[in-house]
Amino acid sequence: GRADSVLGTASAAPAPAFTRDPLQQDPVDGAGLEAWVSQMFPNVPQAVVDSEAGLLAAGEVRTLSSPVLETGTYILALACRSQRRVTFTVRTETLTLVDLGLRCGVSREQVIYLSTDSALSVRLEAGSGANFAFRVRRL
Repeated sequence: GRADSVLGTASAAPAPAFTRDPLQQDPVDGAGLEAWVSQMFPNVPQAVVDSEAGLLAAGEVRTLSSPVLETGTYILALACRSQRRVTFTVRTETLTLVDLGLRCGVSREQVIYLSTDSALSVRLEAGSGANFAFRVRRL
């Protein structure tokens, strides 16, 4: 029976196929940062109007500003590389457009509409060392 075949075996269970390398989530800089950004944000036909990427220290909060963007519809892409989540808060002077704790390792795109010419404020917060990237494209 089935119980007989299990008794007396001491082999380890095989690792599941979906195991990921946790080092792939460690922050990088220099050429590693550029390679990661191109992997997360492949080339697209729409015009990129703002783009930023960098490294955050554990516990760091940083706020970046875009140039003034014309009224219209845009695609906002966000990504991070860390063992933990990174919080992205994207605002105009009057409205919060995105407030998101992003799970790192995936990119997120969101369509946003600006009803007036506006600069975007992008606030980033990392609990542990992290790379961040965001890109704004005209739709």
